[in-house]
Amino acid sequence: MANYVPKDSAYRAARQAGYRSRAALKLVEINRKFRLLRPGMRVADLGCWPGGWLQIAAAAVGPNGVVVGVDLEEVVDLGLANVSTLAGDVRSAETIAVIRARLGGLADVILSDLAPKLTGIRDVDRARQLALCETALGFCAEVLSSRGAFLIKLFSDSEGEASRLLRERFRSVSAYRPGTTRKGSSEIYCLCTDPCS
Repeated sequence: MANYVPKDSAYRAARQAGYRSRAALKLVEINRKFRLLRPGMRVADLGCWPGGWLQIAAAAVGPNGVVVGVDLEEVVDLGLANVSTLAGDVRSAETIAVIRARLGGLADVILSDLAPKLTGIRDVDRARQLALCETALGFCAEVLSSRGAFLIKLFSDSEGEASRLLRERFRSVSAYRPGTTRKGSSEIYCLCTDPCS
């Protein structure tokens, strides 16, 4: 991590664009490549703090769409009419019920930027990463529509095992590493479509 520069060009570009995180630029790039988010969609964003992905999703779905974000951390209000957030645990039935109610139906897209607290112990971190993948998949089973799409952040340590889990639930799984990902990062994103019945 010695080469990590927290305020690199991508960070500065995100700030100049008014985004709350550099991660917003990753979603812009992913959406440009896959055309994931479209006007009128219902979108759930897991691990949404501080709100960068919410900003991108809100702009993409427009005034007739709705975006609901959830995180363990409280998100400062974005001031966007088509966005609501709640502090909660995505494993909770109560949280899931609130999200479904706010969406007004099943989600067309679920975004997951969930990340575990890392210990530096490889096996422990891999287990935590896989547990979050399983959590997000459990959420999809409750909230994603039968024609919906799921975008999840993975880490290279757990990518192989996580990909197997994803392929058990989705017929199409595409891995992608945005160009705005910082050097040295083990992040990769998987877009999952065509849920198995």
